[in-house]
Amino acid sequence: MNSVERVKALCKERKIPISRLEKDLGFANGYIGQLRKGTFPAERLSDIAAYLSVSTEYLMTGEESKKAPTEAGERDILDDVDVAFYGDFKELNEDEKETVRDMVRLMRQRKEKRSQ
Repeated sequence: MNSVERVKALCKERKIPISRLEKDLGFANGYIGQLRKGTFPAERLSDIAAYLSVSTEYLMTGEESKKAPTEAGERDILDDVDVAFYGDFKELNEDEKETVRDMVRLMRQRKEKRSQ
């Protein structure tokens, strides 16, 4: 299965018309159906992945990568968070990513305090 077929399958599974995806992302009507090679340009692949809340790697290969542990040998705190803004997060620099991680840690701490 190629990237285009994967996108079509995800849209069908989620009951999202391809025309809706194309319109929402600003693509020409029929754009996805006209792709002969079955692949998307990188920027459009990223936009589609964010729209469908999947990784670009999943759209390209059909599999999610196993995330490596951090330098300290522990999993990244964001591995357990459903980041619907995945495409946007990838574009942040390391300082900005650390700020997001700090916010997630703070939110978890507050939640734990409330549940005690």
